[in-house]
Amino acid sequence: MKSKRQASKGKKINPHFWVFCEGETEEAYVRFLRSEYRLPVEIIPKVTGSSINERFINSYKKGKPIHEKDKDFLIYDADVPEVLEKLKKINKAILLVSNPTIELWFLLHYKNQTAALSGDDCVRELSNRNRNNYMKGIIDNPLKVKLKEKCSDACNRSKQLELLENPSTNLYVFIESLEEVKKEKMQ
Repeated sequence: MKSKRQASKGKKINPHFWVFCEGETEEAYVRFLRSEYRLPVEIIPKVTGSSINERFINSYKKGKPIHEKDKDFLIYDADVPEVLEKLKKINKAILLVSNPTIELWFLLHYKNQTAALSGDDCVRELSNRNRNNYMKGIIDNPLKVKLKEKCSDACNRSKQLELLENPSTNLYVFIESLEEVKKEKMQ
Protein backbone atom coordinates (compact mmCIF):
# COMPACT_ATOMS: atom_id res chain seq x y z
CA MET A 1 0.00 0.00 0.00
CA LYS A 2 1.26 3.45 -0.88
CA SER A 3 1.55 6.02 1.86
CA LYS A 4 0.35 9.55 1.11
CA ARG A 5 2.42 12.66 1.70
CA GLN A 6 0.45 15.49 3.22
CA ALA A 7 1.30 19.15 3.51
CA SER A 8 1.37 20.87 6.86
CA LYS A 9 -1.44 23.36 7.40
CA GLY A 10 -0.86 26.50 5.36
CA LYS A 11 1.97 24.93 3.34
CA LYS A 12 2.05 23.89 -0.28
CA ILE A 13 3.47 20.51 -1.14
CA ASN A 14 5.96 20.25 -3.98
CA PRO A 15 5.61 17.40 -6.42
CA HIS A 16 8.16 14.66 -6.20
CA PHE A 17 9.83 13.82 -9.50
CA TRP A 18 10.50 10.11 -10.03
CA VAL A 19 13.03 9.71 -12.83
CA PHE A 20 13.69 6.28 -14.28
CA CYS A 21 16.63 6.25 -16.66
CA GLU A 22 18.86 3.83 -18.49
CA GLY A 23 22.44 4.99 -18.19
CA GLU A 24 25.14 6.79 -16.27
CA THR A 25 24.94 9.93 -18.41
CA GLU A 26 21.21 10.34 -17.80
CA GLU A 27 21.77 9.76 -14.09
CA ALA A 28 24.60 12.32 -13.95
CA TYR A 29 22.50 14.90 -15.81
CA VAL A 30 19.46 14.45 -13.57
CA ARG A 31 21.73 14.67 -10.50
CA PHE A 32 23.07 17.95 -11.91
CA LEU A 33 19.52 19.27 -12.41
CA ARG A 34 18.50 18.20 -8.91
CA SER A 35 21.38 20.20 -7.42
CA GLU A 36 20.53 23.22 -9.60
CA TYR A 37 16.79 23.29 -8.91
CA ARG A 38 16.90 21.95 -5.34
CA LEU A 39 13.65 20.07 -5.81
CA PRO A 40 12.70 16.56 -4.71
CA VAL A 41 13.95 14.42 -7.58
CA GLU A 42 14.49 10.72 -7.04
CA ILE A 43 16.67 9.03 -9.62
CA ILE A 44 16.17 5.37 -10.37
CA PRO A 45 19.17 4.68 -12.62
CA LYS A 46 20.30 1.91 -14.91
CA VAL A 47 16.86 0.47 -15.56
CA THR A 48 17.31 -1.18 -18.94
CA GLY A 49 14.58 -0.61 -21.47
CA SER A 50 13.68 -4.28 -21.43
CA SER A 51 13.05 -4.15 -17.67
CA ILE A 52 10.94 -1.01 -17.40
CA ASN A 53 7.14 -1.25 -17.31
CA GLU A 54 4.28 0.05 -15.17
CA ARG A 55 4.56 -2.87 -12.77
CA PHE A 56 8.26 -2.08 -12.19
CA ILE A 57 7.42 1.58 -11.50
CA ASN A 58 4.61 0.68 -9.09
CA SER A 59 6.77 -1.90 -7.35
CA TYR A 60 9.61 0.60 -6.92
CA LYS A 61 7.31 3.23 -5.40
CA LYS A 62 5.45 0.75 -3.16
CA GLY A 63 5.61 1.82 0.47
CA LYS A 64 7.14 5.21 -0.36
CA PRO A 65 5.25 8.43 0.37
CA ILE A 66 3.51 9.71 -2.73
CA HIS A 67 1.24 12.61 -3.63
CA GLU A 68 -1.14 13.25 -6.53
CA LYS A 69 1.16 16.06 -7.74
CA ASP A 70 4.09 13.63 -8.16
CA LYS A 71 5.33 13.00 -11.70
CA ASP A 72 7.04 9.98 -13.21
CA PHE A 73 9.56 10.47 -16.02
CA LEU A 74 11.37 8.01 -18.25
CA ILE A 75 14.63 9.32 -19.73
CA TYR A 76 15.91 7.04 -22.48
CA ASP A 77 17.71 7.11 -25.80
CA ALA A 78 15.40 6.52 -28.75
CA ASP A 79 17.91 4.67 -30.91
CA VAL A 80 16.56 1.14 -30.21
CA PRO A 81 13.08 0.75 -31.77
CA GLU A 82 12.08 -2.30 -29.67
CA VAL A 83 12.84 -0.48 -26.42
CA LEU A 84 11.06 2.64 -27.64
CA GLU A 85 7.89 0.64 -28.39
CA LYS A 86 7.94 -0.83 -24.88
CA LEU A 87 8.42 2.62 -23.32
CA LYS A 88 5.50 4.07 -25.29
CA LYS A 89 3.18 1.53 -23.62
CA ILE A 90 3.84 2.99 -20.14
CA ASN A 91 0.92 5.38 -19.73
CA LYS A 92 1.64 6.63 -16.20
CA ALA A 93 5.00 8.18 -17.01
CA ILE A 94 6.14 11.05 -19.20
CA LEU A 95 8.48 9.69 -21.84
CA LEU A 96 11.55 11.82 -22.51
CA VAL A 97 13.64 10.51 -25.37
CA SER A 98 16.65 11.65 -27.33
CA ASN A 99 17.52 10.33 -30.76
CA PRO A 100 20.23 9.20 -31.12
CA THR A 101 21.36 9.77 -27.48
CA ILE A 102 21.13 12.22 -24.57
CA GLU A 103 24.35 13.81 -25.84
CA LEU A 104 22.21 15.41 -28.57
CA TRP A 105 20.46 17.39 -25.80
CA PHE A 106 23.85 18.58 -24.54
CA LEU A 107 24.91 19.47 -28.09
CA LEU A 108 21.79 21.62 -28.52
CA HIS A 109 23.18 23.87 -25.76
CA TYR A 110 26.05 24.68 -28.14
CA LYS A 111 24.42 24.76 -31.56
CA ASN A 112 21.36 24.11 -33.66
CA GLN A 113 21.52 20.51 -34.92
CA THR A 114 19.12 19.58 -37.70
CA ALA A 115 21.07 16.95 -39.65
CA ALA A 116 20.93 13.29 -38.62
CA LEU A 117 23.93 12.05 -36.67
CA SER A 118 25.10 9.07 -34.63
CA GLY A 119 25.77 8.89 -30.91
CA ASP A 120 29.50 8.84 -31.67
CA ASP A 121 29.06 12.02 -33.75
CA CYS A 122 27.42 13.69 -30.74
CA VAL A 123 30.29 12.68 -28.45
CA ARG A 124 32.88 13.89 -30.98
CA GLU A 125 31.05 17.23 -31.40
CA LEU A 126 30.82 17.71 -27.62
CA SER A 127 34.54 17.02 -27.26
CA ASN A 128 35.31 19.59 -29.98
CA ARG A 129 32.93 22.22 -28.58
CA ASN A 130 34.05 21.69 -24.99
CA ARG A 131 37.73 21.54 -26.00
CA ASN A 132 38.25 18.41 -23.94
CA ASN A 133 37.61 14.70 -24.15
CA TYR A 134 33.91 14.32 -23.36
CA MET A 135 33.21 11.12 -21.44
CA LYS A 136 29.78 9.50 -21.08
CA GLY A 137 28.51 9.59 -17.51
CA ILE A 138 30.46 12.70 -16.51
CA ILE A 139 29.15 16.27 -16.48
CA ASP A 140 32.39 18.25 -16.18
CA ASN A 141 32.61 21.93 -15.25
CA PRO A 142 32.76 23.39 -18.80
CA LEU A 143 29.68 21.35 -19.71
CA LYS A 144 27.88 22.38 -16.50
CA VAL A 145 28.45 26.04 -17.35
CA LYS A 146 27.02 25.56 -20.85
CA LEU A 147 24.05 23.53 -19.54
CA LYS A 148 23.19 26.40 -17.17
CA GLU A 149 23.79 29.31 -19.51
CA LYS A 150 22.23 27.96 -22.71
CA CYS A 151 19.32 25.89 -21.40
CA SER A 152 16.62 28.10 -22.93
CA ASP A 153 18.45 27.98 -26.29
CA ALA A 154 18.51 24.17 -26.13
CA CYS A 155 14.81 24.09 -25.23
CA ASN A 156 13.92 26.32 -28.19
CA ARG A 157 16.12 24.34 -30.58
CA SER A 158 14.71 20.99 -29.46
CA LYS A 159 11.12 22.21 -29.96
CA GLN A 160 11.94 22.77 -33.64
CA LEU A 161 12.86 19.10 -34.15
CA GLU A 162 10.45 16.29 -35.09
CA LEU A 163 10.18 14.03 -32.02
CA LEU A 164 11.53 10.49 -32.45
CA GLU A 165 13.28 11.41 -35.69
CA ASN A 166 17.07 11.71 -35.81
CA PRO A 167 17.92 14.25 -34.42
CA SER A 168 15.32 14.96 -31.74
CA THR A 169 14.81 15.24 -28.02
CA ASN A 170 12.03 16.35 -25.71
CA LEU A 171 14.09 16.80 -22.53
CA TYR A 172 12.81 20.37 -22.48
CA VAL A 173 9.56 18.93 -21.01
CA PHE A 174 11.47 17.96 -17.85
CA ILE A 175 13.17 21.36 -17.68
CA GLU A 176 9.80 23.12 -18.05
CA SER A 177 8.31 20.97 -15.26
CA LEU A 178 11.18 21.87 -12.94
CA GLU A 179 10.90 25.56 -13.87
CA GLU A 180 7.16 25.56 -13.20
CA VAL A 181 7.59 24.12 -9.70
CA LYS A 182 10.48 26.50 -9.00
CA LYS A 183 8.26 29.49 -9.94
CA GLU A 184 5.39 28.24 -7.75
CA LYS A 185 7.84 27.80 -4.88
CA MET A 186 8.96 31.43 -5.22
CA GLN A 187 5.41 32.76 -4.84
